[in-house]
Amino acid sequence: MCKGLATLPATCLKSAKDIKHKIGFLLQKPEFPTDQKQVKEKTTAVKRVSPADVEKWKLSFNNLMNCGRTVFTAFLKSELSQENLEFWNACEEYKKSSPNKMAAKAKEIYEQYIEADSPNEVNLDSATREETRQNLSIAGLSCFNDAQQKIFNLMEKDSYRRFLHSKLIQDLSLLSTTTPLCALKKIGGKIVCSENRCGA
Repeated sequence: MCKGLATLPATCLKSAKDIKHKIGFLLQKPEFPTDQKQVKEKTTAVKRVSPADVEKWKLSFNNLMNCGRTVFTAFLKSELSQENLEFWNACEEYKKSSPNKMAAKAKEIYEQYIEADSPNEVNLDSATREETRQNLSIAGLSCFNDAQQKIFNLMEKDSYRRFLHSKLIQDLSLLSTTTPLCALKKIGGKIVCSENRCGA
């Protein structure tokens, strides 16, 4: 390090490094997908949202889980906290499994979401974690019931409340009260009307 830099306070050096990193990031060439399939994967799917849907979601978490899970998933992904909903969905899919595949699926779900230090570990108390581990030996329909219910309650008390105060639901509420039923999509973090008819 040159003598001039050595005399600067550490906070200035950190700020300079942060600025350098941000400028470097902005100067990078954007990578554009080469085929249509990749383009579709990178953009949020068009979703029909009605004022009635948005109002239902505000009334109860059950309504949101029944008819607004796609929007809730998008919100959780924006917060990097989608593992709870992914676990809940995995439990729902597990219940539809054929009996001969249940044991393998139960083990997979346990290793993915419940086991300590698993890739997408959900927040469960040790008693529920142990009870679920013991349920693996039976791997019946109710194997994950307690764990799934606790995660549902956690999402209702925590994630759902943040969702109700999020910019996403505020934007949807605003659009649904000022525009007719329209197809909406998310581009660059903004919700816009995909049909260019409502000025959103």
